[in-house]
Amino acid sequence: MPRAADLYRNAECNVYENILRIRRDIINSIDDPYSLEQLKAPRMNISVVRPLVDSLFEKQDLSLVYCLLVNRMQFIREQSSATHHQTVNLTRALLCELVAEKLLRRYNEHNPGPRGLLKLANILVAGFEPLQGAPPEIVEQSTSRPSRWTTHRKAANPEKKLTALEVAIVSASKSFLASSACQKVVEAIYRGKLVYTPSSFIEVIPDRWKKRPISLYDPRRAPLLNQYRLVVPRTRNIIEVFQFVVLLGLYIAVMVARETRMTPQYTVVEGVFDIYASGWVLDQVASVLEHGWGVYTQNLWSFLDATFSIIFATYLILRLHAFRISDQTEATVWARTSLDILSCAAPVLIPRLAFNFMSENMLFLSLRAMMSDFLTLSALAVWCFAGFMLSLKWLHAGAHSSVTIGKWMIWIWFGLDGTGIDESVDFHWLLGPVLMILFAFLGNTLFLTILVSMLTNTFSGIVANAVQEILFRRAVLTFEGVKSDAIFAYMPPFNILALIVMLPLKLLVSERMFHKINVAAVRILNLPTLLVIAWYERRTLWMSDKHRPHRAQKIDWKNPNGPRATASPYWAITRFTAHGEIYAVFDIDPPQAVLDKIAEEDELEYGSGIGKALNNNLNERFEFVPTARRASQSVDPKRRESVDQRGNRKEMQRTKSVNQEFGDSSEAEDQPTHPRGYRKLKRGERMDSLIDLNDDGNDKLMEANARLHKMEAAIARIEAMLVQVMNEDASSGSSKGQASAESEQEAQTSTTK
Repeated sequence: MPRAADLYRNAECNVYENILRIRRDIINSIDDPYSLEQLKAPRMNISVVRPLVDSLFEKQDLSLVYCLLVNRMQFIREQSSATHHQTVNLTRALLCELVAEKLLRRYNEHNPGPRGLLKLANILVAGFEPLQGAPPEIVEQSTSRPSRWTTHRKAANPEKKLTALEVAIVSASKSFLASSACQKVVEAIYRGKLVYTPSSFIEVIPDRWKKRPISLYDPRRAPLLNQYRLVVPRTRNIIEVFQFVVLLGLYIAVMVARETRMTPQYTVVEGVFDIYASGWVLDQVASVLEHGWGVYTQNLWSFLDATFSIIFATYLILRLHAFRISDQTEATVWARTSLDILSCAAPVLIPRLAFNFMSENMLFLSLRAMMSDFLTLSALAVWCFAGFMLSLKWLHAGAHSSVTIGKWMIWIWFGLDGTGIDESVDFHWLLGPVLMILFAFLGNTLFLTILVSMLTNTFSGIVANAVQEILFRRAVLTFEGVKSDAIFAYMPPFNILALIVMLPLKLLVSERMFHKINVAAVRILNLPTLLVIAWYERRTLWMSDKHRPHRAQKIDWKNPNGPRATASPYWAITRFTAHGEIYAVFDIDPPQAVLDKIAEEDELEYGSGIGKALNNNLNERFEFVPTARRASQSVDPKRRESVDQRGNRKEMQRTKSVNQEFGDSSEAEDQPTHPRGYRKLKRGERMDSLIDLNDDGNDKLMEANARLHKMEAAIARIEAMLVQVMNEDASSGSSKGQASAESEQEAQTSTTK
């Protein structure tokens, strides 16, 4: 990569050393198991988390977030192997994710604006290699291992690197991906404001002549027909939904035509469906090769697409086999069998469209995880209960067939019929009923109870972390939507033609010529789509926040670059309600003069307004020490007033600037995005105990803090008494000295006389 394209010198980062250093620090910091809530507690935050974040942030190395996530992935891997350190490794993995989240948020706080967004993008989507910066002997040793075949493949394709976003998805770092800083980058990538060339696992039609660095995209300076906009995640998602609707329509047409004719005759509609579905399946295969099976299966509807691909491949093989058979009767049987198999795809295709339109619904979010648990438990149950079937078969050979025994056991398993129990005496008068009844207890009662409990726990866990699950799926959809393979620019069924023509052509021409031919073909085939994309993005992308008085305005508070007013005719219609004025107060951007007035009135000294009421309430309830005493001032009332008010004001300004520069990042969760002019209520008391660092309002901590303040008051009284005693001793000493001086003077006078 040219040096000008690498603005933040990511290629110079010593990734190998950073990974090992972070691993050492994490292991030294955590020796006991902790939960995530305990890691976020004030004590752990002050003693462990914040020092790690501060030390890593001082290095200003953009690869540290990637290194933290790599260490999290390794600790999760070691969790299953090292049983004696299982919970400790899980805690270390949680700490890696927590530190990575806070470090990314620190970068976000210190780098606002578009350049800050670009820096965050270089942290998340810039490619790093784990052995980057490693000694030559380590690199040679890793490449010489026969099990590391991927290393040899990387030697042929040096552009293949991993990103922090990909490692976070693979390691299921849902809290990290749900953070506001990470979602800011994800949203910008999803809308196409940030562009980059991702690294792919395997490319079907590679076109590496031009590699786009991580940059901000301006549609008004870009060419009108920009073929790279076809792989923007938002555009790609819309195109994929349209492609699936076409596929579903062709499938329904084929099945309806078969039902009306009741013959396996090959028609034009079926031919169009076969060609289009083949291109659609090719697109799915290319998606798996692009980012790997691990990322592909993180998508909600991936198991539906994989199931349909298997069904369609089986149907197509049998259908083509029927054409090769000369016997008409046998060919008809094979053709009907293939169509029967294709009809089984309806339970997969029909609900798949709902996954696209309702991808953030809790039912669909939990259905994937629950389906995985159900299939796993069912496979284990079939494996374990197969012994009952073999025992019954061997108990009386020839009494009943294996298919019949299996059918009876399935009916008992789901509680449908008890025929197997009635017929069990045919196997043995005693052992047959015993085996069947034992299977009924284990298979029906115990298995279903375990299954319901496990699915309930899975659903409850997903509902409890609903926000993280939704944002995690958004990140997966965004990362998977960015493509680098040239085959994704060809829509089905043109991708089949591109595979047949462009792939052999790449071997005959140079890379530069192949790039020109590829760009020309993509622009010609997608001309209407590219024109619509260019027209839409030039009107909406990176629009300013200027108001248009003649149009209704709505504030988009979820905008990654801050609140902005957007035109919304639908919102204008909804204002014609009985409570439209209430909504208008919050939906219309207030004038800056009003916000400045509120901010000016809010800049009050301590002891007035809301702050006075709150502190009076706290003092009455917990008997807090006055602020002057808590500020560790002198007990002497004459020394409480500052001599130089100007110096105190400068000190306060310097403290305020330091606090703004090094903001407190100890919050357990990200601060929500507030509208412009929002001002958080200031604390009236100085933070000098754990209760001031805890916003949960724990009663025990509040009671302990109140007792600490009472102890401070008692100590203050003791100090006052000591001062008074010292003053009395000093006064008594001075009086004694004066008396002795008077006696000496009288003695001298008498002597003189």
